[in-house]
Amino acid sequence: MNKKYIIYALLALGLGGLVFNRIQTNKKADEKNNAKSGKPVSQVQGLIVQPKNFSDVLSLSGTIEANEQVDIRSEISGMVDAILFAEGSHVNAGQALIKINDSELRAQLAQAVSKRDLTSENERRAKLLLQKEAISQEEYDAASAEYRTAKAQIQLLQAQLTKTTVKAPFSGVVGLRNISKGAYVTATTEITKLVNASQVKITFSVPEKYATLMQLNTLIEFKVAGDTKNYQGKVYAIDPNIDVATRTLSVRAVAQNADGKLIPGTFANITFPLNSNPNTLMVPSQALIPVQNGKKLYISSNGKAKEIMVQTGSREVDDVVVLDGIKAGDTVLVGGIMSLRDGADVKVNVKK
Repeated sequence: MNKKYIIYALLALGLGGLVFNRIQTNKKADEKNNAKSGKPVSQVQGLIVQPKNFSDVLSLSGTIEANEQVDIRSEISGMVDAILFAEGSHVNAGQALIKINDSELRAQLAQAVSKRDLTSENERRAKLLLQKEAISQEEYDAASAEYRTAKAQIQLLQAQLTKTTVKAPFSGVVGLRNISKGAYVTATTEITKLVNASQVKITFSVPEKYATLMQLNTLIEFKVAGDTKNYQGKVYAIDPNIDVATRTLSVRAVAQNADGKLIPGTFANITFPLNSNPNTLMVPSQALIPVQNGKKLYISSNGKAKEIMVQTGSREVDDVVVLDGIKAGDTVLVGGIMSLRDGADVKVNVKK
């Protein structure tokens, strides 16, 4: 039995020695291969940057407003005798909209006319008596002043009577009415709205860094929700001041709206054209890597990846404008870059 265990022990030692020898041999072979091959080379895709013509635009948001809009109110208080417009209808400038009861004012006017006639006769008689030196100048002046006061009272009542008919200040479309016949209205009562939207205003705000590029008569394009049509407007007013709270400049454009599809109060997506640059450098968006201090990309330099911090501008669907950091002719790495490090060896497959 003892001889048998000794034989098993010798066989185990021999087998262990063979395994250890194989491991050492493989390790030396791997070290030798690594020494021959050097650092691993990353396979990446690249693009040679060439300048191109690019028309920069600003994408902004704005609000569509009516060319003219007003709340219709009465200047005087009174009972509504008649409503002379249909809701949602078109009215012309000067057209009567409502009539307020004026019976009391007419009675006052009749009284004032009688008083004017009486004071007119008194003034005439006083003048004759003054010429005969039967009365003093002061007495004649009192009669004359009373006559002038009576005439002024008539003018006041006639002006108030005119205000009992509320008229449209301009042509447009009236909205929904907020009163009924027989209602008592005051100067604070909103009767309805009047809107002229035959042309509309588009008001929008521009970041202050673009403020110096704003010019009158610049054509803009805009879209509204639910409509695929591109509408065009023209800048006609620019605010002279930057809003210190938002650091933006208010700009207003005007657009024709003959078909009435542009509804005041709606949201507009605006495209504002900026300068056209024939030497713009653009790179695919996937070449850019966001970092804490901005964006970076890699270029190929002497077979190695070189990390470059860049400043970007506007963008198209797939490409981004690079304002600073690279130059024309640089090979920008656009594929296989997520695992790259600055200085890594790369083999670039250049895109055509």
